[in-house]
Amino acid sequence: MLELRNVTKLYGAVIGVNDVTLSLPMGAYGLLGPNGAGKSTLLNLLTGQLRPTLGSLRVLGYNPRNNAELLRRVGFCPGFEGLYSNVSGREWVTYLAELYGLDRRTAGRRAAEALELVGLEGAMDRPMGGYSRGMRQRTKLAQAICHDPELLILDEPLNGLDPVGRHEMTELLRDWTKEGKGLILASHVLHEVEAVTRNFLLICGGRLLASGSAEEVHDLLADVPNEIRIRCDRPQDLGRRILDEPGVEALRFVDGGEALVVSTRSAAAVYARLPEWVEASGVRVTEVASADESLQELFDSLMKIHRGEV
Repeated sequence: MLELRNVTKLYGAVIGVNDVTLSLPMGAYGLLGPNGAGKSTLLNLLTGQLRPTLGSLRVLGYNPRNNAELLRRVGFCPGFEGLYSNVSGREWVTYLAELYGLDRRTAGRRAAEALELVGLEGAMDRPMGGYSRGMRQRTKLAQAICHDPELLILDEPLNGLDPVGRHEMTELLRDWTKEGKGLILASHVLHEVEAVTRNFLLICGGRLLASGSAEEVHDLLADVPNEIRIRCDRPQDLGRRILDEPGVEALRFVDGGEALVVSTRSAAAVYARLPEWVEASGVRVTEVASADESLQELFDSLMKIHRGEV
């Protein structure tokens, strides 16, 4: 589906994407990173809107730059809006479907079907200037899928949607991936991506820090210095039990003494021994959480690995 070899994009002295090498089979992938991480630059390279300064890339086997044949097989939902306020959703999606190569009649039919699929059947003939932000997001998604592409590339597609809209669009994307089509979903919100796919590409500072399933990423971080928060009915008793255990470097109590934070250089070892410690101390645990379950903490840990600090 995608093949990148040492791809770098420079904006003068600023690095947008830094030496990314990647090969992905057809499937669904979440492109995760903080704002400013290089996600949009990478997506613009994949859709041919930017040319790499160094390296080469292929999308579905094609060079994407100025490639109309490839773009007929790709649907793109950009992060910016670019909608015309005095044009209806139906007119706009129909026009873009024609640009993809569909004849006028087919384009009109496909546009109506796509707009109905994203929940705009009652608003498609209204001017887009009267649309809410969530409705504009739905319209952008409709134009990306109206020509039934093989690969869908989405840049923050759930921004501006209310909880109901997010759920509906998540279900739509799940159904899309079940058909065996390709999906690249860029977001800075971990749970949005996890609701659609468990395969991640993690990018920060323009560099690809890790790729794989959620389980593989957490396994990678299992031996990274970490903090584990444990909430139980008697945290002091649990703390006394594990204070001198191998792998436990420090303890502290938080939330008014209702939770225990364990500092360790081997989170995997602590997780392996935790059931034994809980049974020995007789406490009732209600929550165990790692700092790396926060996306920013996850990227901080990966950046430490990248810089050789771990």
